[in-house]
Amino acid sequence: MGCAQGKCCLPRHPRRGSSSAVGGGGGLGDHGGATLGRAAVPGAGLVLEYAALTVAGLYPDSPARESQDAHLVATRFAGDPDLHLFAVFDGHGAAGAACAGFARDALPRLLLASPSLAAAGPAAAFREAMLGANAEMHAAPGVDDSMSGTTAVAALVAGGALHVANVGDSRAVAGVWRAGRVVAEDLSWDQTPFRADERARVKACGARVMSVEQVEGMRDPEAEGWAPDEGDPPRVWARDGLYPGTAFTRSLGDLAAEAVGVVAEPEVKSVEITPSHLFFVVASDGVFEFLSSQEVVDRVATYQDPRDACSAIAAESYKLWLEHENRTDDITIIIVHIRDMENSGPAGSDKADYGSVGESIAVHTIQSEIPVFVQSEASHMNRSAATGMQSPSSGSPTEQSLSCVAPPTHPLLIHGRISDASKPVQSEQRAASQPVQTWHQMDGGTELEWSMQQSIPPASC
Repeated sequence: MGCAQGKCCLPRHPRRGSSSAVGGGGGLGDHGGATLGRAAVPGAGLVLEYAALTVAGLYPDSPARESQDAHLVATRFAGDPDLHLFAVFDGHGAAGAACAGFARDALPRLLLASPSLAAAGPAAAFREAMLGANAEMHAAPGVDDSMSGTTAVAALVAGGALHVANVGDSRAVAGVWRAGRVVAEDLSWDQTPFRADERARVKACGARVMSVEQVEGMRDPEAEGWAPDEGDPPRVWARDGLYPGTAFTRSLGDLAAEAVGVVAEPEVKSVEITPSHLFFVVASDGVFEFLSSQEVVDRVATYQDPRDACSAIAAESYKLWLEHENRTDDITIIIVHIRDMENSGPAGSDKADYGSVGESIAVHTIQSEIPVFVQSEASHMNRSAATGMQSPSSGSPTEQSLSCVAPPTHPLLIHGRISDASKPVQSEQRAASQPVQTWHQMDGGTELEWSMQQSIPPASC
């Protein structure tokens, strides 16, 4: 039986009660190995303070298995100080790591080469770039994507706008101050067979949609009453074969799955960054498998330093995986605080309420200049430290709940000077006119930051 995901045919166990957040990254070392950076958005008067962390999954049957996640932080993208790109790629299948790495390298290059970036806007550019990366992956001699691929979620800050493109079941979510609460605002939509529109689309392409239990004859193959929290999820199968078995309906790569509607076309959401937007999160489904968007936002809002939030969320995700299964998925998370540049305080310190976002946005004209990348490879958190963290057990809020943060401890909800603990340790990015390629040890972990400047050749159409 062929299977696009290395994890896809493992049966799911019924969910038990989940636990509350763990405290401040204790037991993970200094910030758990998360990296920290800072980038100005002068055109919008903002400063982005970001942290990133990758934790390799635990697979008892494959102890030497490499992480299949990859992520990208590209500040001053295209040489423009108002453009900053954050992306996460979650590979799957035997060549999942190669697919994720290929997509990470191809996406920024193809975005730069897209004429739509300046003309039609980021939504059209994302579409061209992701479809182009998919086509290039199919043709790449060193990547076998016949039964492997990667999801991709990318967030582009363009001045005062935020554009998010998603392919698959990784996710981006914003923390928004509204009605005295930090509320989760989803910036992407998981593309899985749970969605009626996606299910209908792949069926129209000839796919069967069934769980493993249905394939094995344990349940009615025509039934569609899948519970998100119980049993194996619905998957995409060829009409006359037991492949690809993907639990998502869109991806990059997965050549065999394209014949049954698993496509690389992204969904793109664009929002205006308002004073109520405190932060946003870009993460793999290793985070969101057992934590809702609201639960993740609640945890981010608890910590002043985004590195501590990365460590706590990764540790909680890791623990929940082991409570429900005998393994964990790879876990990757990027957290970006949005601060106000003018008074060195937070963009959301006035706690303004905005009832609606996502209106039409005037996109800045973007020139294709030499980019300045901050491209981070995977770092590995100590597994025993992650699983050894203790936290009290309590009920978790649902996706729709609006959880108060009381007392408000997040720096974006506190007036005045930001605490020393949350100040960045990283110097400002070098100007585009200074070609440099350096490796250096990041504060608080083993992850290396690669500050790279290079010419990007245009991609062929």
